[in-house]
Parts: sequence; C-alpha cells; structure tokens
Amino acid sequence: MSKPHLQRRDLMREQLAHQAAKLMAEDGITDHAMAKQKAARQLGAADTQHLPSNQEVDEALHSYRTLYQQDSHPESLYLLREEALAAMRLLEQFHPYLTGSVLSGTADEQSDINLMLFSDDTKAVLLFLLKHNLEFEDGEWRVRVYGREETVPSYTLTVESGIQIHIIVLPENARHSGSRHPDTHADIAAVEALLAA
Repeated sequence: MSKPHLQRRDLMREQLAHQAAKLMAEDGITDHAMAKQKAARQLGAADTQHLPSNQEVDEALHSYRTLYQQDSHPESLYLLREEALAAMRLLEQFHPYLTGSVLSGTADEQSDINLMLFSDDTKAVLLFLLKHNLEFEDGEWRVRVYGREETVPSYTLTVESGIQIHIIVLPENARHSGSRHPDTHADIAAVEALLAA
C-alpha cells in the first residue's frame, strides 16, 4: 500500500475516533461500536473497514472532555467513583475490582459502573444481595476465562441516585490469573487513591 494511501487511512481513523468521541460526550452514547458506526456515516465513510479501536476513541474522548467539559466532567466522574467505592466496600468480601469508563476517566453522568467480583460459590453474591435487600436484575455474561468462553452470573443494581452498577462474578482462581492491569482494573485501595488524588 502506498504511503499517501496509508496516511489518508490513518487520518480518516483519527477523524472517526474524534467524531465518535464527540458523539459519546454530547449525545450520551455509551456503546463504542454504535458511536463509531454513526461517526462513519456522518463522515461519509460508512463502508470503511478501518474503524478506530475503542482505545483510540477513549483517547479522543479524554481530549474532548479536557477541552470542552473541563468544568462539569471532573465533578461527575468524582461522584461516579464515590458511588463505585461505596458499592465496592459493601461487596468487599468478594474482592471487587472497578473496570470500564468510570476507572478510565471517560465516563459521564449517564455512564454505568462496572465491577468484577470473585467467588467460587455462584449463589454467594445472589444471596448477599437478597440478604441486604438490594434491588437488582440478574442475568448472565459471556467472558473469556483462561482462554475459553464461559458464562458467568451478572447482576445490575440501580442505586438511589439512579446510577446503574453492573456486576459480573468470576471464579476465585481468575483473581490470581495476572491478567488484570492497574490501568484497567482497580481494587478498593486503588479507587481510594484515585479519589484522594
């Protein structure tokens, strides 16, 4: 492929990333794929095979929020992280980790909180939620554990503020797999440090 062609393709990817980020920031779109497809249509590149990665969109979203939402964004992110920490402390016996946009800093007031819990007893989290009279919807989630697809329990809680907290429950040994990175998975101490910073 010629160098000018590659440069045009990279420029288009960058433009798509920034347009998708703008859609996520302004229109409250939380699904990366939907934002990228809508951005591609808006920029006349609906048939492109070279969509930006979610990470490229998140980087553009960070830039967008820094430029255009510097007054409102830090406060809404702080409140989401406070809500996440409260839920993590409540669920501490299941070794919770915060993941997703609330951790990465791309979340806004419409974003959900995503937590990973660990337990070999698939009913333990369900019983805990029932015992504490927490309202939730239960379901299942497909994840990769040790290189294979598995179905794990998931729960969605809606807290008083209206924020939704999505929880997935992984086997205990997945906690020690070493696949968690501080940039993408934060335990209680790490979230406390984020709030203190």
